[in-house]
Amino acid sequence: MLAASWRPSGERGLGYVMAKIVLAGFNIDYEVLQDIRNGGGVPEFVTPETISAAYARISRDPTDVGELRRKSRNEVLKARQSNAAIVFGMGHHSVAEHAVFNFDITDVSRLAIEALESHRLASYTEKSQRYIKLDEDFVLPAEIEQAGAADPFREYMARSFFRYRKLVDALTSSGMDEKLAGEDARYVLPLAVTGQLGMTINARSLEHLIKRLASHPLSEVRELSTAFLDVAGPVAPSLIRFVEPGHYDLHRYEAAIEAARALPTIPASDGPMETGPESTVRMIACDPEGDVFILATLVQGVINRGLGPAIEWVRGLSTEERMKVFESITAGMSIHDPMPREFEHAGMTFEIIMSAAAFGQAKRHRMASITTQPYDPSLGITIPKSVYAASLANFMIEAFDDAHRMVDLLGGPSSALAGYAWLNANRRRCVMTLNLREFYHMSRLREDGHAQWDIRDIASRMSRTVKRAFPVCGSLLGGKDMVRDAIRERNRKAGID
Repeated sequence: MLAASWRPSGERGLGYVMAKIVLAGFNIDYEVLQDIRNGGGVPEFVTPETISAAYARISRDPTDVGELRRKSRNEVLKARQSNAAIVFGMGHHSVAEHAVFNFDITDVSRLAIEALESHRLASYTEKSQRYIKLDEDFVLPAEIEQAGAADPFREYMARSFFRYRKLVDALTSSGMDEKLAGEDARYVLPLAVTGQLGMTINARSLEHLIKRLASHPLSEVRELSTAFLDVAGPVAPSLIRFVEPGHYDLHRYEAAIEAARALPTIPASDGPMETGPESTVRMIACDPEGDVFILATLVQGVINRGLGPAIEWVRGLSTEERMKVFESITAGMSIHDPMPREFEHAGMTFEIIMSAAAFGQAKRHRMASITTQPYDPSLGITIPKSVYAASLANFMIEAFDDAHRMVDLLGGPSSALAGYAWLNANRRRCVMTLNLREFYHMSRLREDGHAQWDIRDIASRMSRTVKRAFPVCGSLLGGKDMVRDAIRERNRKAGID
């Protein structure tokens, strides 16, 4: 059974709804659609497996691919047998990527959404707490019910939503736009608040996702795994097969923790941090000659030399000469154009202490490698500047204290259940490794004036550090509104419209 979500039912009493996953769509052969339009009726089996089976045969069968698809449509059971043999027998798992699914996911907690969206090879569009005024919906997981803490948790959530409404009203009364007031007031809401999203994913990634969710410590997340399998498994049984987590999936982090505890010394705690509006950003590592390496890979073909000689050639250039090479390569670029792929050859690693609200946006940069620690009360909370300006900071500190008491009731900060009680304001440590091309994308989006202030502050701090590390190849970093005029002026000088 899926985790229950609670919402008010009228003015009194409690109404329960269930977290829900609906199969919204999947890709099927276009000829099937044409037959249906022409009155041919719906075939017995409508499945994306036939496309996967047809494409799987391309490498070994000279038959025209259109004919291969026709054969797969007319012999679905054979197509499924072919998929099983090729994908799982021969190990050609990429064949499963030709089957694509769409899902509606509703009444799931923000905490569970974090677990779901940590899977990178999928597309997500999520209900935004920035733009939508929130109702009083939240997940009440089975573990809290079983621990006899359901009533205290409901009361805690009621107090949290009361604070949210009071903050919205107070910030609006101070002259703040209602939408922006809701955006900042959500920092007092716990991660048990429900959200919804649409997800698109191929069968290969879905199988991996189901397996990974099944090994999660929270029952809500494990039940999502079961729900995905229930709705997608019957549609593509030949492509979604191995979904049971093994010992490695279930215990590898436990083993790492035990190994660390057995070591003679563990670094001392950083100590408690003050609350405030700013996150902490620190570059841990970067390619020391990132500019040289990127420029060398860009000009390698021009000078017709190997990478080693190209690197030595760039090393011999002055900063001004390197900038001329960079400007010639990026001439005619607009703010919407990505950097060349050669920018992926230089990378950097950051440690960032950020709020749950900011992490909800940082995790969308899935081409980066992001790992996290649990939310840590010793890192303090992020309080929006608007809340300080309205003299309401104590209101948020009160919310944090209330969350801490609830966490203690749920087993303490080390308990997996603690995440449901922590606020959007609570902070965690994240390690983010990404290449310069991906960081340009992050900078354009998150440093722009339309970006939310919390993630914009993080991106700006990162950007300042990256520009120092890559003074040539990082010179065009900035939000779209920040660099638009500079790029246009540079192109104008070069005679490019």
